[in-house]
Amino acid sequence: MKKAEKRNKKRKIGYNQLGMLAIALIVLVLLAGLMMESRILEDRLTVYNTKAATLEEDIQAEKERTEEIEKLKKHMQTDEYAEEIARNKLGLVKDNEIVFEEEK
Repeated sequence: MKKAEKRNKKRKIGYNQLGMLAIALIVLVLLAGLMMESRILEDRLTVYNTKAATLEEDIQAEKERTEEIEKLKKHMQTDEYAEEIARNKLGLVKDNEIVFEEEK
């Protein structure tokens, strides 16, 4: 009877060790999967951060263009701008000016 009990005890220990090994393998597989998923998420985060930086640069450039347009609009409402246009496009001069034209 003692031999049978020893065999049963050894089998139980063997099954316990086999079960612990199986659990350890499952944990390692799950850990590997989590590490791969983590790497994929880090790569996505890098891509999204790059896109966000590009969009912020585009927004800043658009703000600068808008400011330039506003400055130009204000300048176009001044008398200086009207005078520039009259001189350049229409060829007008002031009363005390002498105009020299190039020969063509």
